[in-house]
Amino acid sequence: MIRRATVLFLAALLPLLAGAGQAQAAGYRYWSFWERDGSAWTYATVGPSLSRPADGDVQGFRFSVSEDSGDAAKPRGAAGFDTICAKTPAKDGTKRVALVIDFGTPGDAPSGEKPPAGRTACAQVAEDATTAEALASVAKPLRYDSNALLCAIAGYPAKGCGEQVATDGKDSSPTETAETAETAETAGSAEDDGGSGPSVGLIAGAAVVVVLGAAAVWQVRRRA
Repeated sequence: MIRRATVLFLAALLPLLAGAGQAQAAGYRYWSFWERDGSAWTYATVGPSLSRPADGDVQGFRFSVSEDSGDAAKPRGAAGFDTICAKTPAKDGTKRVALVIDFGTPGDAPSGEKPPAGRTACAQVAEDATTAEALASVAKPLRYDSNALLCAIAGYPAKGCGEQVATDGKDSSPTETAETAETAETAGSAEDDGGSGPSVGLIAGAAVVVVLGAAAVWQVRRRA
């Protein structure tokens, strides 16, 4: 009888704890930076202010909500360098960088904003120019935060910068940004021990354990 009560207890506990975990799921609304390798997009390993593309390179930017680089949405469109820079002849002392700018979907847009149509541009810049400089030459105004995180391209979005959002698309933690997402994920339990205290999900899970545990004990005693 005790074994049966324990099974009932665990069966009731698992879906509730799973629900508590899902309630904590979130992503970050930000501009991701990509490099085109042949016909495929790869997530850039450095930011646009450090990247120095070569003549003929194709790079892209995509605005979306994603948890991390592993599930970030890629720029849409298959245009290559020859198509994007077809009307921009080579010039001594400069390089041409093909840029794909994808403003994302309405579902990824901040409240009250509508994403512009995607665009491509051929930036002809100095040979030592960074991607950030190439982008600035064709898609002003750009907006950065105090940590040099790219917040807006061509003025979109009008506000916000890498804010955390809940699964329903609403802002859930404006003070935490995409730039700190990877650090937060790798820090894990070390951050849980800080002054901020346990998460809501952890508290809810503990409460469920206590309540269901008491119920299981009561069932065992009642049937004994």
